[in-house]
Amino acid sequence: MPKARSQQVSLQDTCYYHCVSRCVRRSFLCGQDPYSGKSYEHRRQWVEERLLQLAEVFAISVCAFAVMSNHTHVVLCIEPEQAEQ
Repeated sequence: MPKARSQQVSLQDTCYYHCVSRCVRRSFLCGQDPYSGKSYEHRRQWVEERLLQLAEVFAISVCAFAVMSNHTHVVLCIEPEQAEQ
């Protein structure tokens, strides 16, 4: 059963969160797809640019990230002082 976001994020415990997002149905985000033979390497730069752009808009700092062939890892830090401004 999914939890509400208000129950998942607790700034009293930590402001750092490790988020993972993956592709479904053997889809490829980046790299060479062995099933179709297509290269999706150009998407890696798109993902990085978009991630850093969104970090500027929201009150979040990107501490680390990895864009893998079919998933991404992002370590984020919530900036409550910046959000209050």
